[in-house]
Amino acid sequence: MMDSSCFRSLSKFTTFAISLLLFLSCFSFTTTEAYDALDPNGNITIKWDVISWTPDGYVAVVTMFNFQQYRHIQAPGWTLGWTWAKKEVIWSMVGAQTTEQGDCSRFKGNTPHCCKKDPTTVDLLPGTPYNQQIANCCKGGVINSWVQDPANAASSFQVSVGAAGTTNKTVRVPKNFTLRAPGPGYTCGPAKIVKPTQFTTPDGRRVTQAMMTWNVTCTYSQFLAQKTPTCCVSLSSFYNDTIVPCPTCTCGCQANATHPGSCVDPDAPHLASVVADHGKSNNFAPLVQCTSHMCPIRVHWHVKLNYKEYWRVKVTITNFNYRMNYTLWNLVVQHPNFDNLTQIFSFNYKPLTPYQAINDTAMLWGVKFYNDFLMQAGPFGNVQSELLFQKDNSFTFDKGWAFPQRIYFNGDNCVMPPPDSYPYLPNAGSRRDISIVALVTALLSSLAFFFARL
Repeated sequence: MMDSSCFRSLSKFTTFAISLLLFLSCFSFTTTEAYDALDPNGNITIKWDVISWTPDGYVAVVTMFNFQQYRHIQAPGWTLGWTWAKKEVIWSMVGAQTTEQGDCSRFKGNTPHCCKKDPTTVDLLPGTPYNQQIANCCKGGVINSWVQDPANAASSFQVSVGAAGTTNKTVRVPKNFTLRAPGPGYTCGPAKIVKPTQFTTPDGRRVTQAMMTWNVTCTYSQFLAQKTPTCCVSLSSFYNDTIVPCPTCTCGCQANATHPGSCVDPDAPHLASVVADHGKSNNFAPLVQCTSHMCPIRVHWHVKLNYKEYWRVKVTITNFNYRMNYTLWNLVVQHPNFDNLTQIFSFNYKPLTPYQAINDTAMLWGVKFYNDFLMQAGPFGNVQSELLFQKDNSFTFDKGWAFPQRIYFNGDNCVMPPPDSYPYLPNAGSRRDISIVALVTALLSSLAFFFARL
């Protein structure tokens, strides 16, 4: 039989072991949520306005508003799906179309545009005839971000629904909304009936009202969109010859057996033909230049110059993706000195304040018709700018302070190098490198001390 002292010792050991596991889990696991700390209110809201009744249903205008500050819906554009609550059909559409018609054999005479229980809708392409357009349609499904291009931050289409209710008491809202933009990543909540939308005529002298309105809110998760990263960050400085590259295999490895031929050697003699062939295809999966990191996008942050009252940074964005020209790209950078940004060259700038009074986050994007178009991989596949900061009381080049805390490219969180690899000041007496080995050694020493006292 165990005495009480043994039980107490065992209880202490169990408590210590649980604490140890919780401590180690902080280093072993990461969590990914749909909530974006730098854009806490960002979402895509789908507004469904019933504007008139028909003999067997209604006509509605559906509008997607991109309320995300810096995240676009890029080519090949959005795909919207839902499930009808009853046996509704789509008689016609303006500004969009469904990808399949479905089985309409039960209809005699006029054939509906779509009879599927779960239709999938896509935007029409630019150049669509005017009689098939409405406002904010026909952009190939591309929707720009709210801050960068608010005039093009919405997409609309009109749909005539049959076999539905003909009053706001009998209409049933669709269910199971899905949004692909263009791939997975968005999770949509249920449709909620809201106060009917009011419309003002162009002359501003009359206000009309929708018969019925419901909203659907969709939020983004990078983990759902892409389980592997899509961009990385490299670092350098004037005070150290070390160039810290993107971590090896950040976005994949060249020897990946599951994706053979997923990269192209820039020195290969057949490079031009490979790029031309892939440029004609509709495959938007990245075809990247062979690098150690294998990322489509690399952001390089270089601490360039030090003045008496100012310091200067050069930012370079390089496109390694042969299949993508990034139009209206943007960069979001978090750094404590952005509240003292004095001047920026060849990029647009807008401060983001997700933490109210704390101004440490900036959104950067190219100047229209100058460098807002990031070409595919090759000699012209990069854009760059310089930032001039005024020094404040917290300024230092020590302990990696001059480097950003995080960087997003087109809304995706880029992988940073490990902090202990940052360029350090050459006159530093010592570097305090924290490694997992040292951590484990300290924990094992604690365990040994604990057992010695049992």
